[in-house]
Amino acid sequence: MIEIPKYEIIIWWSIEDNCYISEVPELPGCMSDGKSLKEVTENTEQIIREWIECAIEEGEEIPIPKGRLVYTYTVPTVNS
Repeated sequence: MIEIPKYEIIIWWSIEDNCYISEVPELPGCMSDGKSLKEVTENTEQIIREWIECAIEEGEEIPIPKGRLVYTYTVPTVNS
């Protein structure tokens, strides 16, 4: 198994989807979801591995992490 580079991961709660959503901005299209922070984090680590494996198979360049955030969490809000 490949070691996961430390890419920025943004996590937020989606009221519409009733789950956490994550995005890895440096890896185009790399997103995941999960019912808990633990699940979304584990799913995101897996999808990062898959994104990198796919890029290697396709001969694509793998971005070097900029090392900003490991993850952020956005507090859900309810519109009144």
